[in-house]
Amino acid sequence: MPLFLFKLESLGILEIPVSWLQLFLEVDKEHADPISDWLSEQGAQAITLEDAQDKPIFEPAPGETPLWDTLILIALFNKDDDIKHIFNQADKQFPGIIKKHKIKVLEDQNWERAWMKDFQAMQFGHKLWICPSWQTPPDPDAINIMLDPGLAFGSGTHETTALCLRWLESLSLSNKTLIDYGCGSGILAIAAVKLGAKHVLGTDTDPQAVIASRENASRNSVSEQQFELLKVSTNTQANIATRDILIANILAEPLRILAPYLASLVRPDGQIGLSGLLTTQAEEIRQLYSQWFTMSPVISDGDWSFVSGIKKNL
Repeated sequence: MPLFLFKLESLGILEIPVSWLQLFLEVDKEHADPISDWLSEQGAQAITLEDAQDKPIFEPAPGETPLWDTLILIALFNKDDDIKHIFNQADKQFPGIIKKHKIKVLEDQNWERAWMKDFQAMQFGHKLWICPSWQTPPDPDAINIMLDPGLAFGSGTHETTALCLRWLESLSLSNKTLIDYGCGSGILAIAAVKLGAKHVLGTDTDPQAVIASRENASRNSVSEQQFELLKVSTNTQANIATRDILIANILAEPLRILAPYLASLVRPDGQIGLSGLLTTQAEEIRQLYSQWFTMSPVISDGDWSFVSGIKKNL
């Protein structure tokens, strides 16, 4: 779902199909904020940013929100707005800054229904399914986790989440305790509980992730006693008791920085699963964690990889 649709949903207007106009502006990154602010003042309903040169940024440094050197700024306007006049005024307001532009009509459609059409039930391993809440599960006897499109991030569609779900499904989780470090939507923690885990502690730095996790847990009849949530600080390592299993679907840089800390949260003979890794980063992370764990071979899905290991009894 395009980012601007979340804003439309929050305004309560997704149910009414309307036409929209999009203004695409190619600018350098230093001009993105002032032009975005100006367009918002002109009535833009939402603004998104895209890479203009196909240079994906997978991993910002901690506390940093980088932009591409050159980007496409996309402003969404109502169909009745004079978008040509708005562009002409932008060109005068920011002379010589806008490199290219185009105007596009966004055709009528019910965005909520479009999203529902794209989000289909997915199977992970032999017995675990992630299902949209409005569909009947394909296998009622399977372990089914029901998700809603309003909380679709962390829905299992990304390779990193899929790799984690397959790993969890392959484990014997009965009576185990887990940490889901960076729980996001809570999908991994909920899956672990549904697969038999006794208790899961989910942590995240984003308060919205904690809210989403709690709502998804409630939707799947997972209690607060089974799935405990803890908001943590980016710069502080919380005092957490060791668990049988830790899973972290984050990124390579925090996995590097937090390696000793994350290792300390797993009991001897416990297990760790790490994802959010590009295939080019996986072996480095695997070698780093081999100080504390007997690591398994890297598992990959497309451009993304997953590593796991068993804690050494040092």
